[in-house]
Amino acid sequence: MHDDTVNRPIAVQTSSEISESKSDITIMSPRLSVVIPTYNEKGNIEALVSAVRQALIGIEWEMIVVDDDSPDETYELAFQLSHQEPRLHCIRRVGRRGLSSAVVEGALAANGDFIAVMDADFQHDEKILKTMYKKMIATGADLVVGTRYAHGGGIPDWDQKRRQMSDFATKVSRLLIGDQTSDPMSGFFMLRRDVIEQSVHDLSQQGYKILLDIISSAATPLHIEEVSYIFRNRREGESKVSLQVIAEFLFQIIEKVSHGLIPGRFVLFSAVGGLGLCVHLSILFLMKSYNIAFLPAQIAAISCAMLFNFFVNNELTYRDRRLKGWAFIPGLLVFCIICSIGALANIGVAELAIHRTSSWSLAGLAGALIGAAFNFGAASKLIWERVKKPKRRLKKKIS
Repeated sequence: MHDDTVNRPIAVQTSSEISESKSDITIMSPRLSVVIPTYNEKGNIEALVSAVRQALIGIEWEMIVVDDDSPDETYELAFQLSHQEPRLHCIRRVGRRGLSSAVVEGALAANGDFIAVMDADFQHDEKILKTMYKKMIATGADLVVGTRYAHGGGIPDWDQKRRQMSDFATKVSRLLIGDQTSDPMSGFFMLRRDVIEQSVHDLSQQGYKILLDIISSAATPLHIEEVSYIFRNRREGESKVSLQVIAEFLFQIIEKVSHGLIPGRFVLFSAVGGLGLCVHLSILFLMKSYNIAFLPAQIAAISCAMLFNFFVNNELTYRDRRLKGWAFIPGLLVFCIICSIGALANIGVAELAIHRTSSWSLAGLAGALIGAAFNFGAASKLIWERVKKPKRRLKKKIS
């Protein structure tokens, strides 16, 4: 029988190749994983890789860039850089946004026993990464926080307004975690892998303050150490601080304080409704002062309050899903219809409650809660339900 087998040379590894393979295994088994959440950070990422490489000489490390499908294609540059730096990896997230969830995703994909989290904009001092690592090893800490507020740290370039906002947020966060760290709003920290693995199902993964989320979600108090540093100005790109960041911080605090029983967005929606009531009464009494009849005054007051509520909810409560352009008008019309139905539900429940309790206060409260819950649920579903963005064409990779 004819044998068609082709004799092929057998690959034999030289000693230098075996040594190189072992080196590769070391690279793939780092002790420290540095997770960098990014969005439009193309101008910073190459310099950051170089700076982290220099800062972590003598430590086995890897860097994981978690990019939220940046319009400036930060992910594309990170992929290119990974060809020269095998310790660099990139996760490109499509249809998912948010710093906290990006950090969690990067941490769960990490290979290291210890995970550092820092921004890509050079505001966090990469030079103290090794100090943080050594302190974690020496003390057996669960978490080491890079703090701006301990001795030796600082934020020299912030104006008074930004300092006041940060101080307020720090004080509010103490409602959750007390005095466990001097800088609970820090985005620069290092922790043991098992800390995040044990609490991952309890994390809200909402907003930008992932450190606060991790500390407040821990089943038992964490051993926390601190390393101070000077907070620097952003090198490239734009600041991510916005109304949405503030709103998400409020959501996180509310949900954590209520142990998840009260959605933070619902509380903000109801607060906006309370402000809308003030607008309503103000317009009503203004028109009364001009001797305008009650019915047209009431109609005008309701219209102004609905417009106010819709605009503020669109800009703040649902800022991550806000309607723009032509979508704003039909959204407003649907909102008015929903609020009208909610008002009928309010009246119906209040009427039922007054016959059962004979208490105007309880009846009014019951009606208001039902009306607010209906308005929130219907508006969230019919107006501001998250919609998928149209797909962008992906560039073909040339191998």
